[in-house]
Amino acid sequence: MQFYLSQVIGRPVLDRHGEPIGKVADLIVAIGDRYPPVTGLVVKTDRRRIFLPWADVARFDTSGAQLATPTIEIDKFRQRDNELLLFADLQDKQIVDIDGRKVVRVNDLRLDEIEGKLHLVAVDVGAAGLLRRLGVEGPYRTIARNLRLPVPERYIDWEDVDPVETSIASIRLRVPHEGLRELHPADLASIIDQLAPRDRAGIMAAFDDEVVADAIEEMEPETQVEVLEDLEPGRAADILEEMSPDDAADLIADLSDAARDEILPLMEREEAQEVAELLGYPEDTAGGIMTTEFVAVPEELTADQTIGRLRELEPDAETIYYVYVVDAAEHLRGVLSLRDLIVAAPDRPIREFMYDEPVAVEVMAGQDEVAQVVARYNLLAVPVVDGEGRLVGIVTVDDAIDTVLPSGWKRRLPRLFSRVAP
Repeated sequence: MQFYLSQVIGRPVLDRHGEPIGKVADLIVAIGDRYPPVTGLVVKTDRRRIFLPWADVARFDTSGAQLATPTIEIDKFRQRDNELLLFADLQDKQIVDIDGRKVVRVNDLRLDEIEGKLHLVAVDVGAAGLLRRLGVEGPYRTIARNLRLPVPERYIDWEDVDPVETSIASIRLRVPHEGLRELHPADLASIIDQLAPRDRAGIMAAFDDEVVADAIEEMEPETQVEVLEDLEPGRAADILEEMSPDDAADLIADLSDAARDEILPLMEREEAQEVAELLGYPEDTAGGIMTTEFVAVPEELTADQTIGRLRELEPDAETIYYVYVVDAAEHLRGVLSLRDLIVAAPDRPIREFMYDEPVAVEVMAGQDEVAQVVARYNLLAVPVVDGEGRLVGIVTVDDAIDTVLPSGWKRRLPRLFSRVAP
C-alpha cells in the first residue's frame, strides 16, 4: 500500500458498522525510527477533534478509514513530545534537504506500508505534489504525456529531511537536527541564511555554541549581525567567545551600539580584552585584520619540547601553518615550518634550524601591503609585530586578500590552503 497525505485528508472515517463518525483531519507519526510509523488518526467530528490509536483502525486507504473497535474514546486530542502531525506540522512547512544542502517547502508526504505497518517514507517537494493537492494531477499528466512534456517530480527520503519551522512545537525534543550536525559549517550557514529569522531560533537552540560560532563565521556580514542580534545577549556573548578573535571583533564592530553595549560586558574578561584590542586598530590595517590566536614558543626549546608544547596548546588548524619563535620579551626571532619541526632530531634546539629572518608586517601596515607580502612570499600567514618587533598577531591568507577576492573565494581559501604544507 502506498499513497500520499493529500489523498486521505478529509476522507470519511467510519465505525465498524460502516456509519460515518467524522473525517480524517491528520495522521500522527512517532519520531525516532528511520521511517516514522503512523501511530494514530486525528478525526474531526461535528464537535471536536479526537485521537484514535492506529490499533483501532481496521482499514485505511484513499477512500478513508474504518474502525475495528466497538467503542471509541472521545477525549480531546493531545500531542506528545515525540509525535509529529503530518498535516499540521509538515504540510506546506519549510524543511532542510540534508543531502541537497538547501531549504525547501513540503508539497505532500508519501506513506508506504512496511512489514504490515504504515510509515512516513518521503517528502514530495516537486510540482507533482502541488498538482495532486489541487486534484488535477491525473488530467495534467494526460495532457503532458500527449504533448511530451515532463511532469516535475522531486522526492526527498525522510532520512534526508530535517524540519526547521518554529511552528513545529517542541522541536528540540522531537527532532534534534542530527542531520544538520554532519554538515560543513559553510553548508549550515547557507541553510540558516535561507530561513526566516523566527525559524533560525530552533536551529540555534539545538546546537552548542561552538557549532553556531563556526556557522556564523561562514555567513555574510549582514546575516551575521541579524543572527547575533536575534539571540539572547548572554548566548550571543558565549558564541562570540567561541569565534576567532578577529572574526568576533569584525562582527562586534558591525553590531548596533545598543547590541554591542549589551553583549560585550557579558563576555569573559580575557576574550573581551582581545576583542577590544583588535577593535582599537583601523579596520584596513594589519592590526585590524589580524588574529591573536597563533603559536609562539621560546627560542630555548628543542624540537621534541616544541612538539610537546603543540600537543598541550591543541591549536586550531587555521593558526598552525607556522610556529613562531620568540625571546623572553616576545620579540619575533624566527619561524618554523611544521615539516622542519617533525623531521628534526628530537633533542636539536629549534634556534639551529628555524628561519631566523622571518617576513613580517607592522601592526599599522595597510591591508594592501599585507596582501602584497602574502602573495610575494607565498605565505599562508604573516606575523604582525609592533614598533619594537614584538609579535602581536598573525594575518592568515584569507583575511590578507579579502580586498582582492570575492567573499565566496575567501571562504574557500582556508580549506584550499590547509592541504598545502607550509
